Amino acid sequence: MSKLKIALVGTGNILRQAHLPALLSHPDIEIAAVCDTVLEKAEALAKEFGIPDVYTDYRIALERKDIDIVDVCTPNLFHSEVSIAALQAGKHVFCEKPDAVSPLEAKRMAEAAKTSGKVLMVMRNNRFRSVSQFLKRYADAGLMGEIYTGRCGWVRRRGIPGLGGWFTTKALSGGGPLIDLGVHMIDVALWVMGSPKPVAVSGAAYRKFADADLSTNINTGGDGKAGGTFDVEDLASGYIRFDNGATLQIEFSWASNVEEEMSFIELRGTKAGFSLRNDDVKLFAEIEGVLCDIVPKLPKDPGGHTANVHHFIDVVQGKAKPQFVPEQGVDMIQILSAIYESAESGKEVRID
Repeated sequence: MSKLKIALVGTGNILRQAHLPALLSHPDIEIAAVCDTVLEKAEALAKEFGIPDVYTDYRIALERKDIDIVDVCTPNLFHSEVSIAALQAGKHVFCEKPDAVSPLEAKRMAEAAKTSGKVLMVMRNNRFRSVSQFLKRYADAGLMGEIYTGRCGWVRRRGIPGLGGWFTTKALSGGGPLIDLGVHMIDVALWVMGSPKPVAVSGAAYRKFADADLSTNINTGGDGKAGGTFDVEDLASGYIRFDNGATLQIEFSWASNVEEEMSFIELRGTKAGFSLRNDDVKLFAEIEGVLCDIVPKLPKDPGGHTANVHHFIDVVQGKAKPQFVPEQGVDMIQILSAIYESAESGKEVRID
């Protein structure tokens, strides 16, 4: 089988840290081109990894008939633009999260994928952690019963990414920790719940550290800029209702006065529940009339990013059915957008 040729669009940290290692480790992938609006960045990456062609305009790469896949690692604002153009050019697309910065753009992406017949997959690396895969199988087997409520979040004490750069500029990012971290935990929670449809949300958002001197802030990537823009929230919380009556509480922060950073998902079913805190998971059930706490012994986690990218390639090659479909991305962006709307209005927002 001939190798699939891929064009990279965007050369930021997420490409280097997550996408590139996964692509380079796959035997059926050949990186044929790299695109970045800053020529020097594209040239530097091409030189480092032996990529033959460099472009400052990704549309030139899309004109090439030999390009099979486009990998999108731009700032959030451009995810939909590049993805739609690539799909319309007959390319498969793998895109970094979030899917888009508005429900309209997410819907346009899903429609472009449907019309083109090509694979569109957005990074959902936390689905591919060993613990997430186990919890999904456990729930699908009916061992949790009806999953009717839960909560999830990711709270940092100090961890604002790219302070002053595109991460903290709403016009480019679409928002703060809700759209940055929320995609991860909300997605896994909904996936394990069976992907119920959201019907209403209520939310709040706060920006309390934009002007603070965070001497212990941990920069978690992104192009920071001293004195740059910070017009997104640093904490968001909310409540989501679904069409099957289930509910989910959420909280996400880049900076807040908590003891330590923690990501978490807790779901409660009629037969069992679980608590996932960082990498530690416990199941709570009743066995033969006795309350039991169960600690699964899971295999070493190979890393969700690589597993996600390799799964996408398997789908492109017809070897697997997709564990993520674009309609789930539309639901996600509708949730996030509605929470921001609710935070501004102070009212519950319905989702059609």
